[in-house]
Amino acid sequence: MPRRGSRVRIPSRAFLLYLNIFLAAVDGRAEIKGVMVMRQQDARNLSMVMDFYELTMSNGYFVGQDLDTRVVFDVFYRANPDGGGYSIFAGLEQIVDYIRNLQFTAEDISYLREQGIFAEDFLDYLARFTFRGDVYALPEGTVMYPGEPIVTVVAPLIDAQLIETAVLLEVNHQSLIATKTRRICNAAAGRAVSDFGARRAHNMDAAVYGARAAVIGGATSTATVLAGQMFDIPVSGTMAHSWVMFYKDEFTAFEKYARLYPDATVLLVDTYDVLHSGVPNAIRVAKEVLELWEND
Repeated sequence: MPRRGSRVRIPSRAFLLYLNIFLAAVDGRAEIKGVMVMRQQDARNLSMVMDFYELTMSNGYFVGQDLDTRVVFDVFYRANPDGGGYSIFAGLEQIVDYIRNLQFTAEDISYLREQGIFAEDFLDYLARFTFRGDVYALPEGTVMYPGEPIVTVVAPLIDAQLIETAVLLEVNHQSLIATKTRRICNAAAGRAVSDFGARRAHNMDAAVYGARAAVIGGATSTATVLAGQMFDIPVSGTMAHSWVMFYKDEFTAFEKYARLYPDATVLLVDTYDVLHSGVPNAIRVAKEVLELWEND
C-alpha cells in the first residue's frame, strides 16, 4: 500500500490505455475506444459464452465433414468438495434454457469472421444453427457421487461440442452452492437456513443463480431480491450494521425495527458486542416489544 502523500507510478502504456478508455451511453450500450459492447443491464444472447476452442474444434469437424456424426458426451466430476461424502446436482434448468436459445446473431458471425481462422461455410452453418440433440440428466437436487454420469448429451458432434462450456459452468457453480447449502442445513438440524450470499458472490449472475442453487440445497429463503422475483423464492433479511449505528444506541435500533416488522424481526447482534450488548438487547426487545405485540 502506498504511504499517504506518496505517488503511485503507472506504467506509461497502461496510463495511455487508461486515458483512451471512453465510456458513453450510445443507444443503450457503452462505447469503449469505438467498440460497441453490451452493458450488464441489457438483454443478452448468451450463445457466445463458450471457450474459443469449442469453435475451433467445431470448425475442424465441419471442414472434415464430421459434423453429423452422432456422439455421446458424459458429464461427471472427480471428487466431492471439501472432503464431503456426496454432492447435490443443480443447474439443469439453465442448461436447458441455454440450449433452447442457442443461436448466433449476425453480430456474432461478424465477430467470428474478424478472427480470420474460420471457414466461411462454417460461419454460414453457425448462422443457421439450432441444437439437434438430446440431453439426459439427474433431476436437480439429486445426491450424486464422483465418477458417475450426471448429464449425458447425445447429439451430432458439433452440437455436443458447442454446448460443453455452458453445461460445465452451470453444473459446477450451482452444484457447488447446492452442496454447501445441504451440508449447512444438515448441521442446522431442522432450523431454517436462508441464503445471504449475494455480497460474497463473484458477480450479479452468481448471486442470483447461487440463491437458486441454495434453495435446491435446502435453504428456505434468500436475501437476494431478484432471485426471489425470478424463481418465486421467499425473501427474508435482517438489518445491516448501518441501521444499528445510525441510532443513538443498539436497543433503540432493535426496538424501531421490531415495531416496524413485528412478524419478520431478525436482529443483527454483532455490531458492538455479541454477548454483552447484542444478545441482551435482542432479548429485551423480544420481551418488551414482540411479546406485547403478540398478546394484543
